[in-house]
Amino acid sequence: MTTLLLSLLLALAQSALPAVRPLPAPLSVTRWWDPPPTPYAAGHRGVDLSAPVGAEVRAVADGLVHYAGPVAGRGVLSLTLPNGLRTTYEPVRPLVTEGEQVRAGQVVAVLTEGSHCPAPCLHWGLLAGETYLNPLTLLPRPTPRLLPAEHPAESGLAGV
Repeated sequence: MTTLLLSLLLALAQSALPAVRPLPAPLSVTRWWDPPPTPYAAGHRGVDLSAPVGAEVRAVADGLVHYAGPVAGRGVLSLTLPNGLRTTYEPVRPLVTEGEQVRAGQVVAVLTEGSHCPAPCLHWGLLAGETYLNPLTLLPRPTPRLLPAEHPAESGLAGV
């Protein structure tokens, strides 16, 4: 039942929110979302996106700044989206303050150095209540595109 509810919530999130990347394209995932089997088990509760220190971090959707400040020595930004989901970004230097309204695509933080990744990265998270979800589900799926087939003579398969 929980899985069904979360799947429905994500489907609604995708259709109701404009999809804006938190970093400039192309996104380079250095570590994928790996949810823990239980709430207190080890796992990776977000995705790590490669980016240089100083990169501009953008709000992925309109929202309200839930938190902007330090957590365990790292700068953290958390935005509550209109559908109740919450996105998190770290390590960052927030450019917005708690309670401030932000727009999709607005620069809300600057990436700083952190110890989460071997090279500079943005750890981007998504929560529904206390449940972590895959933040990449907020982004639109790429549109599949068929490419023209090679002519058999060009591919070396003539007469096969």
